[in-house]
Amino acid sequence: MEQLAHLQNQGIEIPSIQWFPGHMAKTRRLIQSNLKLVDIVLEITDARIPQSSRNPELDKWIEGKPRMLVLNKCDNADPAATKQWLRFYEKQGIVAMACDCKTGAGVKAFLPLVKKTLAELLMRRKEKGMAGRMIRVMVVGVPNVGKSSFINRIAGTKRAKAEDRPGVTRGKQWVSLDQDVELLDMPGVLWPKFEDPLVGEKLAFTGAVKDGVVDIELLAARLLSYLAQHYPKRLEERFKMTELDGLSGWELLELAGKKRGMLVSGGEVNTERAAITVMDEYRGGKLGRLTFETPPEEE
Repeated sequence: MEQLAHLQNQGIEIPSIQWFPGHMAKTRRLIQSNLKLVDIVLEITDARIPQSSRNPELDKWIEGKPRMLVLNKCDNADPAATKQWLRFYEKQGIVAMACDCKTGAGVKAFLPLVKKTLAELLMRRKEKGMAGRMIRVMVVGVPNVGKSSFINRIAGTKRAKAEDRPGVTRGKQWVSLDQDVELLDMPGVLWPKFEDPLVGEKLAFTGAVKDGVVDIELLAARLLSYLAQHYPKRLEERFKMTELDGLSGWELLELAGKKRGMLVSGGEVNTERAAITVMDEYRGGKLGRLTFETPPEEE
């Protein structure tokens, strides 16, 4: 919240983004009613926004069940920042790993880590003569973090429906991995209100919030403002933008449009077209590996 106050003191506009369609309330009930069927909850997050892509309501939903974190899409995130987050979670006593479901990087660590996390439970089962009992894992996460793609990569099949847009999985799906592990894929779910506008903004950057509820020009301006501060070389390489100090997000958007020749009559910039281009190139990975938040101790 300190970062938000600093921006507001500078007169910088932060979009208030909220998106909680009716099916997400149903998903919340679905998660709670199926917890008794599983041994552990696997929370998939986006490695570019590891904290903002964690549902703060999950703690009270899972009722003390063992939990693991997967920082997915790590090939799209700043590798140095990902290492910082993994160290942070380790210090917090949270079991976490990073992977990329598209390339398969880090995926092989998943099953051994699940069994290590459940070592005590598996030992108790063995002592009771239940060593062959199925390990059941509930997979949860906010929309568009790649839950279904992760499951498909782990299972080596395309049994879970996956698309690069939020809200595709609408019902639960059981997926068997091997003889002793099953995954329960749950639909993506957000929470009713983002108390911190910066969280909503970051979720919009990564596509967890449906684009139709977001002002695309304001979002692109905010993205460019962040990049100018933290990754200026990326803007220079992709848009030939230099001397960015002191420019507002809107001025950066106009500059990006000018550099790409997106002019209309009178020499004005078509900022809507520029915004769409900026967001498309960012989401297509053409701006490089980016992370939008660091652990509290690193800020």
